[in-house]
Amino acid sequence: MRRKNRGRNVSGIVLLDKPLGLSSNKALQEVKNLFFARKAGHTGSLDPLASGLLALCFGEATKISNFLFDANKRYRATGKLGEVTTTGDAEGEVVETRPIPELDASKLEAALEPFRGEISQVPPMYSALKHKGEPLYKLARQGIEIEREARQVTIYSLSLVELTADTFTIDIECSRGTYIRTLIEDIGNALGCGAYVTALRRTGLGPFGEADMVTLDALKAVYEEDKTQLKQFMLPTDSA
Repeated sequence: MRRKNRGRNVSGIVLLDKPLGLSSNKALQEVKNLFFARKAGHTGSLDPLASGLLALCFGEATKISNFLFDANKRYRATGKLGEVTTTGDAEGEVVETRPIPELDASKLEAALEPFRGEISQVPPMYSALKHKGEPLYKLARQGIEIEREARQVTIYSLSLVELTADTFTIDIECSRGTYIRTLIEDIGNALGCGAYVTALRRTGLGPFGEADMVTLDALKAVYEEDKTQLKQFMLPTDSA
């Protein structure tokens, strides 16, 4: 017997401000359940340790998800200097510690310059890319390292926000396929001390930015008060 598709035919885009600690798929399912939607998908996942803009497409809007997937992304990232981890972020184990050189804003700006424009990146082992059908992160957890081909990506803008004794924060606008963890690691290597991501937030995607986002808590609060009002957070498909 065929199972009936549960849910309503809802179409549009929700620009979720994904909270820290939640996977993109889990966030999608929670919002999908709030809208009691039959069909939904996201347009490029964020790691659980990252927050920010996650575009959720419902119904007919899933047909344009590739447009948003291909759109430029904007991030704010903080890197910890002087240490290297297995994953390139705070979730991994510190495997190397190096002295941090004396830095000021001008020195860091000089280190950032080669990373503007079209650059070459080697994807990290801790990624969803597949080797013979197996995600690389699963192989990495088994201690297996696979040679990866470098990829060309474009960094449209890269600006220094803050520099402390052992951290730096940058704003990035980049093309699809850019790994921010790899960018932070490569900047750390250029400085000679290594670095890993301690904070990452997606601040923009294509035409959308911070002002367009809605939090999961806000959606839940509206649902509890009057779920018919959730529709105010569903943007029309052609808004993309």
